Amino acid sequence: MNLLKLLLLCLGFVAQMAYAGPKIDHWLAASGARVYFVENHDLPILDVQVDFVAGTAYDPQGKAGVAALTQGLLDMGVQGMDETQISNRLADVGAQLSGSVDMDRASLSLRTLSAADKRVPALDILRAVLVSPQFPAEVFDREKARTVASLKEALTRPEAIASKAFWAAMYPAHAYGRQATPESVNALSRADLEAFYRSNYTAQRSVVTIVGDLSRAQAETLAQQLTSGLSTSSATVALEVPQLPAKSEQRIAHPAAQAHLLIGLPALKRGDPDYFPLVVGNYSLGGGGFVSRLMKEVREKRGFAYSVHSYFQPLAQPGPFEIGLQTKKTQANDALKVTREVLTGFLAEGPSAAELQAAKQNMVGSFPLRLDSNRKILENVALIGFYGLPLDYLERYAENVEKVTVAEIRAAFARQVRPENMVTVVVGGE
Repeated sequence: MNLLKLLLLCLGFVAQMAYAGPKIDHWLAASGARVYFVENHDLPILDVQVDFVAGTAYDPQGKAGVAALTQGLLDMGVQGMDETQISNRLADVGAQLSGSVDMDRASLSLRTLSAADKRVPALDILRAVLVSPQFPAEVFDREKARTVASLKEALTRPEAIASKAFWAAMYPAHAYGRQATPESVNALSRADLEAFYRSNYTAQRSVVTIVGDLSRAQAETLAQQLTSGLSTSSATVALEVPQLPAKSEQRIAHPAAQAHLLIGLPALKRGDPDYFPLVVGNYSLGGGGFVSRLMKEVREKRGFAYSVHSYFQPLAQPGPFEIGLQTKKTQANDALKVTREVLTGFLAEGPSAAELQAAKQNMVGSFPLRLDSNRKILENVALIGFYGLPLDYLERYAENVEKVTVAEIRAAFARQVRPENMVTVVVGGE
């Protein structure tokens, strides 16, 4: 019996270790940048990400597209180097530089070997990209033309048309609904990019995330060196809280064989207490693939769609809850009716005990895969840092999933997923 107790204790300890998140250090650099650091010497790799409060929601009125174009041109010419020289110098030390932009943030990420002869020149390039982008005229003209062409092409695709209409319907008077058009991008000038950079790429609007083979002291020096050359500014002004839209349905004609359906509303912000009840519940509704209710009812029982999904996209302000699917034009109305019926039933009942248990097992069991590399740790820690989530967020993830109840799911969905505020967009249906 004693041996059995010891074995159970050991198994419990191993389980706790399996779910333990990385130790995250946090400090404020002298520059004003917020810094998050995970020390990891398992591999001779260093990953660095710098996020700015400079996403597309911060496009000035009448300048839609400037945030994305600014981010895209950061590494295409800096003081003393053109885009080819930047690329060649990174290749010489085996480093990779990438970037992205979403509604809330603009990001630059660097992966490099941690040995000083590789790390130092790679970080020098990252610093140059951050503090001295030149936005060369010929590169600006080329990338603007490419962006305009891409936007025009997107206007022919039903999925892009649906997405554009969906966001505009959910956020009719909010920055999240502001979207670039060929006309808005074509009207931009180099001066617009330079002004956006000066206003938004500042130390106080930056978050530096460092993961890998470095000491705390080295990380402190690195973060300060990267951000000390950035301009300073006052505190970031928060985005407005979006007003919930009135219930609506929009039909857009399109010759495609498939109809594209989207249903949703603004529902969830980062750090909301309803986050875990909503995402755990959504696994059973439409986030769990073939075991979800929507997939069973829409695809398996009726064959209306190859795939149907639902998910929450939490942002700095309430981001969307979305249900989406594609179906034959002739089936669009029937598929929409069934989808709404499934959602109505879920809002009334929540998941069954068996569905909830399956959701928890999958989410907890797959969680270690979200932290099985430097890059994945970087992405998660950067998210924690940018949105100001608790430092033990990853460590307590499994615990927060496990304690969700059916009653909490029903209550959270009732608060955040309101049928009277849901918008529907159908592109290509009869």
